[in-house]
Amino acid sequence: MNKVSQEIFLAGGCLWGVQEFLRHLPGVLATEAGRANGYSQTLDGPYDGYAECVRVWFDPNEIKVADLIEYLFEVIDPYSVDKQGPDSGRKYRTGVYSCDSAHLDAAQNYIAARHDAAQIALEIAPLTNYLKSATEHQDRLTLHPNTPCHIPREILHKYHKIK
Repeated sequence: MNKVSQEIFLAGGCLWGVQEFLRHLPGVLATEAGRANGYSQTLDGPYDGYAECVRVWFDPNEIKVADLIEYLFEVIDPYSVDKQGPDSGRKYRTGVYSCDSAHLDAAQNYIAARHDAAQIALEIAPLTNYLKSATEHQDRLTLHPNTPCHIPREILHKYHKIK
């Protein structure tokens, strides 16, 4: 059976830990560290409205958008605005971004079905701009496992044995 690939962009605070966590999930084919929905066209300047995010290529036959969000909720505080762990500021907001309206609808439906929907601070929006992060930010925790991270190590490695 051939893998089908779709992409979605997930923001959960500092992208290093989020990428390390997501890359090991069943159905996730690849990940890339980046920035979503900002204003500048280069990485040279400040974040200019961007959210740190992870570009996720996934097989929708193996994992659904709602599942990806549920996994994301394992490593974020979904009630926190512009802050995850020790990191604070607009670039550390949580979010789901996509060019596929079905992905955004699935994310909205997932949140709406929760008992705590009104308290969720997850931004759900069309992807308007994306910049791939520099090479030193790609797979950072794989290459440098002692790098500090807001996600506890036991959660980061929870799904390592699945793939």
